[in-house]
Amino acid sequence: MTSPVEATLAYAEQFHQEDEILHAARQRGHEMGAPPILPGGGAALCFLATALNARSVVEIGTGCGVSGLWLLRGMRADGTLTSVDVEPEHQRLARQSFAEAGFSGGRIRLIIGRALDVLPRLSDGGYDLVFADAAKQEYADYLAEAVRLLRVGGIVAFDNALWHNRVADPSQRDPDTVAVRELGKLVQGDDRLRPLMMPLGDGLLAAVKISD
Repeated sequence: MTSPVEATLAYAEQFHQEDEILHAARQRGHEMGAPPILPGGGAALCFLATALNARSVVEIGTGCGVSGLWLLRGMRADGTLTSVDVEPEHQRLARQSFAEAGFSGGRIRLIIGRALDVLPRLSDGGYDLVFADAAKQEYADYLAEAVRLLRVGGIVAFDNALWHNRVADPSQRDPDTVAVRELGKLVQGDDRLRPLMMPLGDGLLAAVKISD
């Protein structure tokens, strides 16, 4: 029997409907072993990009384009999404998804490579939003890069911040869970950031950069 809490969380998740293009991108992600952000988290990304009137966004972990579609739909019409992934085939499928949604190649910069090799080459303070959904054990390093990349007032966001309900259970000590749990502590303890934990999807941790 579904508990009231489970029913409420399901209602919140189902509140955010996806169209056929997003459904197709989601299916490709599952087929490729690149599970995408859930609709609630995707809708939150779109909301954040819209609220920021975001022109420049960095995505760490392209997957097959689901999160990129949500971000692009929230960004301003002249905005550019820079997305980094180690898998060329994932990015090929993401580009297909973006084209199906009508986003021109000029709005999307796909970079193949390891995020921690690529991010240091991007400009300090040049971005409105940084979104990470890649190697969990590198989340702390992504945070350090994101704070450098963001302008004051910009936002960093991390998917899987609740990591399949494991983060809240202190008995769970596998490396990925520990890394995501440590990320939360780092964000909470950084005076430059104002954080928010959103229990949407698998958890979305966001923080506004309030100072350099």
